Amino acid sequence: MYNFLVPLADEFQLFNLARYHTFRAGAACLTALLICLVFGAPIIRWLRSFQRGGQPIRDDGPERHLIEKKGTPTMGGVMILLALVVSTLLWADLTSGMVWAVLLLTVGYGALGFADDWLKVTKRNSKGVSGRMKLAVQAALGLVVAVWITWLMPGPLSTTLALPVFKEVLVPFGLLFPLVGMLVMMGSSNAVNLTDGLDGLAIVPVMIAAAVFALIAYLVGNRVFADYLQLHYVPGTGELAVLASALIGAALGFLWFNAPPAAVFMGDTGSLALGGALGALAVATKHEIVLAIVGGLFVVETVSVVIQVFWYKRTGRRVFLMAPLHHHFEKKGWAEATIVIRFWIIAMILALVGLSTLKIR
Repeated sequence: MYNFLVPLADEFQLFNLARYHTFRAGAACLTALLICLVFGAPIIRWLRSFQRGGQPIRDDGPERHLIEKKGTPTMGGVMILLALVVSTLLWADLTSGMVWAVLLLTVGYGALGFADDWLKVTKRNSKGVSGRMKLAVQAALGLVVAVWITWLMPGPLSTTLALPVFKEVLVPFGLLFPLVGMLVMMGSSNAVNLTDGLDGLAIVPVMIAAAVFALIAYLVGNRVFADYLQLHYVPGTGELAVLASALIGAALGFLWFNAPPAAVFMGDTGSLALGGALGALAVATKHEIVLAIVGGLFVVETVSVVIQVFWYKRTGRRVFLMAPLHHHFEKKGWAEATIVIRFWIIAMILALVGLSTLKIR
């Protein structure tokens, strides 16, 4: 570990614990949680100060949202990003290129989401940044980070796609692999964004996925564990366990304020950043396909939108009462808490399925 804590570690033997990934991961999680709990209320008051009407509510959304969620401020992702970045800088090895690559994508996507949210709350509409502009910025940032991660990768891993069950198989993409990484990051970012529609709905599955990738990063960054589990060893990814743990702590702290009824929404500031972070972690640890399993809830929500739009344009009829899928169940009369908790359960089941691929030999 190479940051300002090293002199303390040399001076006091107790701080030698800070040289271990596990200790620093736990410390990063607790630090991020503490930052959210301490600064969460002041941040929400600041957001309210310039969001007189809170987040603009879609006119074509569920009718009860116009009443129940009116006036709730958005852009709570600022809280998450603050906690994540500060705790990562405090506890991660700052000589790690992997850490900086994932942080760049996370903060970059968060800045894009902030711009989108800012336009929504200042212009008082639910449009924000145009879809084309948003995709263009996401693609540019994703490509830069994917190239960076590819450059940091050793040997054949740098341009190949690893499969979770057939562990000896590497699908070669050559110079096109950064495009694959870019699509993973963009897809993950937008999938979380689509899922973020009910109080607490997106943040807990993000937390679950982050926990899975904290473990994966620790395992693939350790040659002994990687060899035992027949995983591809990726030097330097152990530090990403610290970042992923900081993400868990920040998500927990945000959930304190986002639990129903939410005092704040994460907005695109949070959803784009968190989804991008998960995508970058998956690319860096060579577990892109596992992300599709662990984040299967996000995939289903996205697919529901694609199916709805495609079928409506072709036939003029809808497959779902409303998309994304959680709105379909709202229209069917399910209580918001019922939808959220059942979706959390599905996310946990999918996480266990994803984890099971780590031991299949």
